Amino acid sequence: MKTPAQRLAGQIVDLHRRRIFPGVVEWAGGRIVRIREDKSVRAKHFIAPGFVDAHIHIESSMLPPAEFARWAVVHGTVATVSDPHEIANVLGVAGVDHMIRDGRRTPFKFHFGAPSCVPATTFETAGASLDARAVAKLLARPEIKYLSEVMNFPGVLARDPSLMAMIAAAKKRGKPVDGHAPGLRGKTAARYAAAGITTDHECFTLPEARDKLAAGMKILIREGSAARNFAALEPLLRADAASCMFCCDDLHPDLLMVRHLDEHVRRAIRGGADLFDVLRCASVNPVEHYKLDVGLLRTGDPADFIVFEGWENLKVRRTYLRGGLVARDGRSLLPRQPSKTPNVFRARLREVEDFAVACRGADLLRPSGMRVKGRSKTAPLQMNVIEALNGQLITRHLRAAPRVVGRNVVADPSRDILKIAVVNRYGPGGPLLNKQGLSEIAVAFIKGFGLKAGAIASSVAHDSHNVVAVGADDASLCAAVNLVIKARGGISVVGRGRRAVLPLPIAGLMSDQDGRAVARRYTALDAAAKRLGSKLDAPFMTLSFMALLVIPDLKLSDRGLFSAAQWGFVPVQGG
Repeated sequence: MKTPAQRLAGQIVDLHRRRIFPGVVEWAGGRIVRIREDKSVRAKHFIAPGFVDAHIHIESSMLPPAEFARWAVVHGTVATVSDPHEIANVLGVAGVDHMIRDGRRTPFKFHFGAPSCVPATTFETAGASLDARAVAKLLARPEIKYLSEVMNFPGVLARDPSLMAMIAAAKKRGKPVDGHAPGLRGKTAARYAAAGITTDHECFTLPEARDKLAAGMKILIREGSAARNFAALEPLLRADAASCMFCCDDLHPDLLMVRHLDEHVRRAIRGGADLFDVLRCASVNPVEHYKLDVGLLRTGDPADFIVFEGWENLKVRRTYLRGGLVARDGRSLLPRQPSKTPNVFRARLREVEDFAVACRGADLLRPSGMRVKGRSKTAPLQMNVIEALNGQLITRHLRAAPRVVGRNVVADPSRDILKIAVVNRYGPGGPLLNKQGLSEIAVAFIKGFGLKAGAIASSVAHDSHNVVAVGADDASLCAAVNLVIKARGGISVVGRGRRAVLPLPIAGLMSDQDGRAVARRYTALDAAAKRLGSKLDAPFMTLSFMALLVIPDLKLSDRGLFSAAQWGFVPVQGG
């Protein structure tokens, strides 16, 4: 027996013919069977294709896919192009499979890629390794839609055989290859694109984006929790919208509760971009580029669409997936589902002494850091210091004089020079523990976090997801790290007599709790970090990228301080 068609009247937004007309959409069996114009329709709401995030790491929401979907649909999102790179660095192919299985429990349309950089570099300890053969096997699976961001851009420029084999495997199957090349310009960007890279979401300046467009790449305009490039790239929407898409990349749970791509759309329209161009960037462009089975409001398409009011103050009222109503008036109609908690966490508890940094040539230093004993008092010993930037994933490489107490270099909150530590979470049994017998912990110095006291720590530390922490003193640093280790993954705050942790038992990246509850706890920790002095918009998101070696310039892995510009380790002191 045929399923009777359902109907919805409104102002229909036809993005292919670039027109809006009063009419009725009819669907049955999960697909649109008819769209007809009807001038008698007086409804003022608009019916349009649902939004598609063109690049996001679901893990960064701290929610598993099925729970992420519950809250994304409220904002009109019906699909994502999702890179499972984070969980793959912890659990390998098993992590990718976990994300796919979890996502299948919901009508939301997740499209996962094959992670290309597990580990992202050879300069850190990860939980797994995917070589070219493993990636090719993933790409052979129909549910894997693309090769995830090729983060090792120096390797691509050098035509590394393993990376080129992965790209060739994707091209052989007609699957797109995502890029990741912050700061590449001109001929260098063209060489990167010529290797087969089709997109980039890392542009942080307009000239950079235009160079990559000229090289034939699509630009994903990103606005997430830490990396916010919309303002810089917005002019592209008035000149190159056909080659642009929208993405969040990384979005923490507090923001997911209040916005997703609906905010990109509102900002673009307020900025004067063409309505049709904006909505195409949010739907048509990613669907066509990645060849997704997502409806675009045409007869025969899957019935994936939204109902919204207004334009500059766009408000999503209803979201439909496969013909079913999944969100209405800010409330998700998708059911809450328990999640499994696969994990690998072998880190041992640390001691305060583990975070001490002995001063090189301490006998030549006064507490101020000035050299004495036969050396000029105007030439202080210098340290290499990371500078974190608000709203950016990139960092600056600074030089600064150390503060020395006794024979150790210590944090100096008065100058906003704090300690940063990365602790190997995989332990001596970790498959990629470095064979050189190096320490399981690295300590350096960082500016930009602003903490006046205490410390924050996280096992969300792109991309190997060891434990990363920033603190104003060694005792707080140690306490924050140990809270995360005891929870077998999470984020924590220690300071001024208070200690708190949000456990993340799924791979040390995601919670198995209700999304709104996770968002509340995250918001409380975020506020606690700011009470300790941080001026960053998203201190935990910024922290999570301080171990991402492939983003220039200075970062820290569990093996040491790393310069992307030099593509190698640099000393904390001297050098």
